[in-house]
Amino acid sequence: MATRSSPVQRALAVLRALSDPEVRRMSDVARATGLDPATTSRLLDLLVQEGFATRDARRHYGIGPEVFQLADVGQRRVDLRQLARPALERLQDAFGDTAVLTETSRGEAVCSEVITGTYPVHANYVTVGTRRPLGVGAGSLAVLAWLPPAERARRLQQTARKLANYPQLDAASIAAEADAACARGYVLFLDWVVEGMGGIAVPILDYDGWPIGALSVAALSTRIRSREAAMARLLRQEARRITSAWTRAVVPAGGTQRAGPRSRGASASGISTSKRSTALAKALP
Repeated sequence: MATRSSPVQRALAVLRALSDPEVRRMSDVARATGLDPATTSRLLDLLVQEGFATRDARRHYGIGPEVFQLADVGQRRVDLRQLARPALERLQDAFGDTAVLTETSRGEAVCSEVITGTYPVHANYVTVGTRRPLGVGAGSLAVLAWLPPAERARRLQQTARKLANYPQLDAASIAAEADAACARGYVLFLDWVVEGMGGIAVPILDYDGWPIGALSVAALSTRIRSREAAMARLLRQEARRITSAWTRAVVPAGGTQRAGPRSRGASASGISTSKRSTALAKALP
């Protein structure tokens, strides 16, 4: 029997839902979290009272100032958005299309940074804060595809329960796309969610080869197909740069990183930063 979530877990689920710019009304939050309206309303009232959520005259909700205070503390450590921003700017400059950074949060993919393309037709459905199940979208699929097999299967089961809004997708098609992405070294996700539009993406891996995010370019499918090789090459190059910068930020120079619960082997333990970076460069797609 499934374990009932705790009050803290339910409150955190509400906060995660509010990070999506399309979730503003109480009914939106209830639908996004699966909570009943009474519980959702009670939690929203509590979060507003404590400063973790806001509520305007139209009873639209948003993230509150206390969250930004906590985020400011966290960003003083390692901010993947800051590390990726130059890469996104170079990608947008090179191709004229929208460059996107995707990060993961509780089994979902979150769009955390966007540089909008200059080409007249661009992916205006990609906005900061948008959340999607893992496997839905180019960057999201890149994260899913490069997970270890057992973890990928577990996350895919979670995604399968959230596909009602994506009628063209099912777990089998996502799994097939993930296998194809690993074989070619990058994701092509074209026409699945928006007809005529899509994305090309690569994962951003940590020192253990675990995906911590993804870089992608969103554009007309025809524009991606016509420049596929060049896009893939630059995306992989930029992902390597971010990984190197991220590794230097989290591992002291000349030091070692203790293997954590996410480690898939002994590579993270007792290996110098330089050796780890060399091994990771070979493992990157």
